[in-house]
Amino acid sequence: MSDQRFSGPGPAAAPLPPFAYSAADEEKRQGVRRMKATATGLLLLVAVIYVLATWAERSGIDGWPAYVAAAAEAGMVGALADWFAVTALFKRPMGLPIPHTAIIPTKKDQLGTTLGSFVGENFLSEDVVRTRLRAIGVGSRVGTWLAEPDHADRVTEELSTALRGALTVLRDSDVQAVVGEAITRRADAAEVAPGIGKALESIVADGSHDRAVDLICTRAYAWLVHHADSVMEAIEGGAPGWTPRFVDRKVGDRVYKELLRFISEMRDEPDHPARGAIDRFLTDFASDLQSDADTRSRVERLKSEILGRGEVQDVIASAWASVRTMIISAAEDEQSELRLRVRSSLLSLGRRLATDGRLQGKLDGWLEDAAVYVVTTYRGEITSLISDTVAGWDAEHTSKKIEAHIGRDLQFIRINGTVVGALAGLLIYTVSHAVGG
Repeated sequence: MSDQRFSGPGPAAAPLPPFAYSAADEEKRQGVRRMKATATGLLLLVAVIYVLATWAERSGIDGWPAYVAAAAEAGMVGALADWFAVTALFKRPMGLPIPHTAIIPTKKDQLGTTLGSFVGENFLSEDVVRTRLRAIGVGSRVGTWLAEPDHADRVTEELSTALRGALTVLRDSDVQAVVGEAITRRADAAEVAPGIGKALESIVADGSHDRAVDLICTRAYAWLVHHADSVMEAIEGGAPGWTPRFVDRKVGDRVYKELLRFISEMRDEPDHPARGAIDRFLTDFASDLQSDADTRSRVERLKSEILGRGEVQDVIASAWASVRTMIISAAEDEQSELRLRVRSSLLSLGRRLATDGRLQGKLDGWLEDAAVYVVTTYRGEITSLISDTVAGWDAEHTSKKIEAHIGRDLQFIRINGTVVGALAGLLIYTVSHAVGG
């Protein structure tokens, strides 16, 4: 699946730059040169010993020269063999096109592919990942660390910084458009009439609307008292033109007083008939909102008209600016309720993780599943990163870089080969001489 998902034409990968040698690399290369000189010097020393021992043996000296010569000869053979083996890793010995030499420069790409496969099979397998994470005990360690107040403060500070950075990077216009569209789409998709009906039914049932009726009556009575002249003029202005003025005033005064009496009685009497009528109207309206198709349809049309108005969209979009300012201010204030709650939650989570084995198991399981998903889904991409990276390296620079890092130890192989060869040659000659004697 992963190969298919990432296959297809794409931009050509940029060639990787050659290795850059640092001061540490150069120091290592100098150490390699010194070890090469030491190993070569030992070879030359063994060769000189061989020449001198052979000369002494031919000069008629019996006994020890033969043993020394045998040991020196075997030491030269061992030194030359190991020199050939070490040199063949990085270049062709003496420039000769001998098969299976210059292994690193010529087999670099194959080595990269093999290394990638080795990593994939032995480090990116499900069993290895789960075993390693289970042995670490991430949940317990995180809990113990997070339970420390200083660590919880540090995490809270980092989260606040990240939150401020994210809110700073986001463009208000983009967020406002997304928020406005999300709210509008959500409100437009959900039918609101049944929910309003249920809420209204509950409000009427427990009498919560009575306070609203009290407020309306109180404000209406106060308005009538304050605007008595305007009310009287409105009433008189609606009278027929043929009635005398004093009759209009009498009628207007009577209507005004009755209106005041009605409002005051409705305000002061909880059992007033008008209040009962309001209760019955609201109850019937709540029922229609839930069950009457025509009422529900009209409410939906009204909702769509309200949501479609530019003023409403501007209010929805501008809400983000207020929320953003509030969140940034809370994130910057160390004593804000937001940061105090986050810190308290982190400490509580840390204490639970440190002591609750069940919670630790859950967290460890989530981490294991996540890690296994990543390594199993993207194993091919991870291993190809290794092989592609190695393939992009310059062969000569790669060889020099590797030699700088491991060449010093390889020169010890030459030294050991010289010493071990000499001892083996001495042992073989001694045994052969003893058997022959």
